[in-house]
Amino acid sequence: MKKTVISSRYASKLYEQIYDYILDRIRRGEWKPHEKLPSIRSLAMEFNVHRLTVYKAYQLLKENRIVEAKDKSGYYVRPNGSLPADLLHDPIISAYVHESHLSEIHQVQAEYVLSKSLLDPNLLPNLYFSEYVKQVFDLYPKMLGTYFTVQGDQELRDALCRYFTDCHRFHLSSDELLITCGSQEAMDLVARALVKPRDVVMLERPTYSTAIDIFRRQGAAIVPVEIHPYGYDLEQVEKLMQAYKPRLFYLNPTFQSPTGYIVPAEQRKRLVELAERYQCLLLEDDPYRDIYFGEEPPLPLFAYDTVGWVIYLRSFSKYIAPGLGIAIVACRPAIMNYLIKAKLLSDSGTPLVNQKIFLHYFFTERLQQHIEKLRIALAVRKDIVEQELSATDWKWNSPAGGFNLWVKLPETVEIERLLSTCIKQSITFVPGAICDPLKEYKSWIRLSYSYLNEQLLREGIQKLVELADGV
Repeated sequence: MKKTVISSRYASKLYEQIYDYILDRIRRGEWKPHEKLPSIRSLAMEFNVHRLTVYKAYQLLKENRIVEAKDKSGYYVRPNGSLPADLLHDPIISAYVHESHLSEIHQVQAEYVLSKSLLDPNLLPNLYFSEYVKQVFDLYPKMLGTYFTVQGDQELRDALCRYFTDCHRFHLSSDELLITCGSQEAMDLVARALVKPRDVVMLERPTYSTAIDIFRRQGAAIVPVEIHPYGYDLEQVEKLMQAYKPRLFYLNPTFQSPTGYIVPAEQRKRLVELAERYQCLLLEDDPYRDIYFGEEPPLPLFAYDTVGWVIYLRSFSKYIAPGLGIAIVACRPAIMNYLIKAKLLSDSGTPLVNQKIFLHYFFTERLQQHIEKLRIALAVRKDIVEQELSATDWKWNSPAGGFNLWVKLPETVEIERLLSTCIKQSITFVPGAICDPLKEYKSWIRLSYSYLNEQLLREGIQKLVELADGV
């Protein structure tokens, strides 16, 4: 039986698909060093393609020093045990070898954690929350013995529809919402369902480093888009869309991580227009919307989308109840069908207990009032960091919300060396290079002011400044 090489998983050109197929089997160890590979004729018959197509795939593998040709004998796996450094830029290769650098930093145990963009647990109404957990079990005594749907609890999705309509002018039905275990799972579902190897994905520069990891692992070709305090250069965005025909543009336009920048409303409307014109999906990540220190931020891009080019991710894990891990995806039915299928392959749905607790906890008046207190507490902590940095020659733009400060140190400071020194002194931060698809921003760091209490935050920043002066 002949194989079909056309697949949503592989590249669009036939010879690239065969290239990926051969490379995948070599990497899995199915074809070992020095082993002879199938002939051009046999692969052409196996995949029902022209022999020239297979020949082009083998030539590309040869150019990339993965295989070697022997006269009158055929093609063999090269004996070298590691891939050449220049080949690591290939999206397929980077999908195999890329690791999560941010998670490595988060695993470091430290007293002064300036790397975690998470809320200090002491800022949450923990006693109130624990009381509510018992009430929810009283309301749903059979909850632990109940199966839940993959798309999410109907009662919660109905409530969120009303919430988004009232607060953000969204017009959607409960069928256009998917409940996930945090925004990272949501992002991963989108990547697995909609992005195949070598698809072009546009990412902000700098951006949330986990997004880089997720799309690189999927084998996407990353095209960076500069973000500035004023937003984007929309002429540049349009030129990139024209030139690369991207599948998706991942963006975080509200208190952007790591910069804290806000994309203005007029740019948001224009981005939706460009997405429709160039048929590029916009993946809008919105984890910090409620954490503003002055005016409310502009409406999400999703509010301007009438056709279906925006996928909206909203996490409630950052500042509501991190232990519940509740996030939502809002999108139109055509895309939702793909996401549900992808989620079915990873789990049977977000735990019902978490959803019911969130439902009855989030919409209470007391919690909504508590969010206002959170804004004040985080604004104070941001001010502490800025006060401690004011005596230095470090540079930053003061954010109007969010959890992070994006700081430029003098070029004389070696950030990797500073991080190593800080870890030994029980301090962590995020080096800017891992937030950059190009691995530049060598003089920048992300400092999160949300996780430590005021005293530890002040001490940690003071120690960081002292250590930076010494490296």
